[in-house]
Amino acid sequence: MNDSPKHDELPLPDYDHIPTGTLPTRIQGLDSEGVQQLLAYEQAHANRLGVIQILESRLNNLQNGATPSGPTVPTMPEKSDTQGGSPVSPATAGPPVNPPHEGVPTNPSQPR
Repeated sequence: MNDSPKHDELPLPDYDHIPTGTLPTRIQGLDSEGVQQLLAYEQAHANRLGVIQILESRLNNLQNGATPSGPTVPTMPEKSDTQGGSPVSPATAGPPVNPPHEGVPTNPSQPR
């Protein structure tokens, strides 16, 4: 049987989708037990070398006297609800584009 914690039991919400570059900042608020949970989960699932190194380094620092600093980041600012950009509304939309029916005089491939 697998001893790693379940995804819902992890101390960081949505752990699987956290960008590796932001992980050191996000785990600063965790104690050694929380980091150990993430390490066990990572080793049992994705087993990404870079992530394991980050977690082991933080765990080592905590075991050598470092203290958790501040709360963990509850949400991911990288993740947007708008899925690909800012929403467009009538107030922010550009002017309508209506090409002339007789063609564009500056384009020689179109009739004038």
